Amino acid sequence: MSTTAATAVKSSKAVVRSVRTLRILLALFFALASALPKLLALPAATSVFDAIGWGHWFMYLTGLVELAGAIGLLVRRLAGPAATALIVFLAFAFLTQLTAMHGENAGTPFLFMVPLAVIAWNHRADTAELLGLRH
Repeated sequence: MSTTAATAVKSSKAVVRSVRTLRILLALFFALASALPKLLALPAATSVFDAIGWGHWFMYLTGLVELAGAIGLLVRRLAGPAATALIVFLAFAFLTQLTAMHGENAGTPFLFMVPLAVIAWNHRADTAELLGLRH
């Protein structure tokens, strides 16, 4: 194997490990720090959803969507679609924070969109195969 090929293989393995680590960290965040407070109806979560005004059913639905996204991030084949779905979810969270929360913490979803976009990009071949776009 040439030096260039060996470097490419090492670089590729490093990218795979980095993206896997990113998937795990984001899955932990979405499951534990974001979904769990909603699913347990902790006061910090209920007060936010009271301000939105859609009722607690929406809080539970939001928690379930986040938990499903977290699980999807942990399954290699589903990581790309899960990351893409979470990006869309966060775009709606941004709009909700702008309108119902008067812009408070509106930039936070974008902090998570960037690493999710890295995951989606790195798993684009799996996503295409899953959608039947590649054989």
